[in-house]
Amino acid sequence: MLNNFAATQQGGSGTVTTTTILDGTIANADVASDAAIAVSKIDLGNTLEIETSSGDQIFEMDNNASNSSNFQIQNGAGNARTDFYLDGSAVLTLKNQMVGIGDTSPSYALDVNTTGRFTTDLIVGGNLTVGDGGAEDQKVVFDGNAQDYYVGLDDTDDNLVIGLGSAVGTTPAISINSDRDVTISDGAIDFDVASHDTSNGLKLGGTLVTATAAELNIMDGVTSTAAELNIMDGVTSTASEINLIDGGTARGTTAVASGDGLLVNDAGTMRMTNVDTVSTYFASHNVGGGNIVTTGALNSGSITSGFGTIDTGSSAITTTGLISGGSLDIDNVLINGTTIGHTDDTDLITLANGVATVAGEISVTTLDIGGTNVSSTAAELNILDGVTATATELNYNDITTLGTVENSKAVTATSGGVVNFADKVAQRTELKDYSETYTATSGTGTVDLDLTDGNTFQHTASGGNVTFTFSNPPASGKSGSFTLKWIQDSSDRTITWPASVDWAGGSAPSVTSGSAKVDVYTFFTFDGGTTWYGFQPGADLG
Repeated sequence: MLNNFAATQQGGSGTVTTTTILDGTIANADVASDAAIAVSKIDLGNTLEIETSSGDQIFEMDNNASNSSNFQIQNGAGNARTDFYLDGSAVLTLKNQMVGIGDTSPSYALDVNTTGRFTTDLIVGGNLTVGDGGAEDQKVVFDGNAQDYYVGLDDTDDNLVIGLGSAVGTTPAISINSDRDVTISDGAIDFDVASHDTSNGLKLGGTLVTATAAELNIMDGVTSTAAELNIMDGVTSTASEINLIDGGTARGTTAVASGDGLLVNDAGTMRMTNVDTVSTYFASHNVGGGNIVTTGALNSGSITSGFGTIDTGSSAITTTGLISGGSLDIDNVLINGTTIGHTDDTDLITLANGVATVAGEISVTTLDIGGTNVSSTAAELNILDGVTATATELNYNDITTLGTVENSKAVTATSGGVVNFADKVAQRTELKDYSETYTATSGTGTVDLDLTDGNTFQHTASGGNVTFTFSNPPASGKSGSFTLKWIQDSSDRTITWPASVDWAGGSAPSVTSGSAKVDVYTFFTFDGGTTWYGFQPGADLG
């Protein structure tokens, strides 16, 4: 046994077949491939290097079990990667500054091709993508103690679904389709706005619904059909005109003249006729089986109940006083005390002071309110059910140009989904999953970068040198910035920058030489473009 191998061998090289080194240093030693070093501790100094002239390089820790190696690090000679093996299987791969777990060809910084588990929080600083675009359901499952829930993409219908359980499509509660229609599943499912009151809660079109559930439930039990409600389409009556059937005791003094209209029931249909037509009818028909013969003017006296039937023939009955009686029966229309009805429904309309109660359906050809025809459909009118907005609040929707933000107006989008804030402030906004407009240019000569086209530009040099100009920055006092990606020509081209650019370090950075080489520049201004602060965050890319 050697006490000090390095001293004994005097720093030479060679092969030691069998020896025990108690203390000392081995320098530049070659160890045979089948050699074994049996020690409890090896102090290797700064570096342990395993080097071969060809083939894979392998570091192995073996417990002499009969199956396979317990742990192995293999640096593959032909695949430019390092694999960590456990019991003969590659479990961890390092390649191209990427890490693969269960994946020997990672495509991402961390590529896991098996089921992962996090027992504490998972924090994602960027976007979180679920699925790989394949034709299959994708989901996020919340594994609860008593109940599981999922949020997922139902690939069958291409709908986003929230439901119970762990399988997409099982007991769905809410689904959203590609048209952004939201469906709450049928069945015993409630849509409960817990905070709904007169201050916050349910909004329709941006307007708070202030009606309570009890007020909305007044409609519960209404059996009118859509066709019956559509009778309201075209009604132009004013409130005062409708209130004429309200059973009040007030009487007007408007004189009835030739051409004045009367409302009559024509075989079950309410129609308007004039007093001249009614006069002609009564003059030419028997009423009650007889006619009143011509007697001349009756200037005094009275006609009592014992008089019997009055038939005026074609003559009119004129009075400036009150007509009173027990009831009035005209064809199938009955007026009796405070009720107006039909022979089959005598109390269809009940009149009281300031109130007309209709016990059946209202069927009209035209509805006119305040001289304006109501042409809305029932569905359109039902949109106003419970609306408490004022005229001022409704006028917030009176915009000049669709998609352009205006002061004290609602925010809208164009048919293409564009919202132009027109230099208005969007305050305390949280942005998620957004993109920036990208404008590409190419060629030579003077190239203008117009900030109304976007805040990200790419210019591909072609055919000659380029002079850049910047236009339409935000007004002074506003911050404006943009990024430019420069792609070099096959022959090196130069850039002439605006004199208003104040470069970091005092001078413009060099343009990278070489075909298709990429440089990235960033510019900021705070004074409407009088001074642009320029930076080069990336050079010699691509």
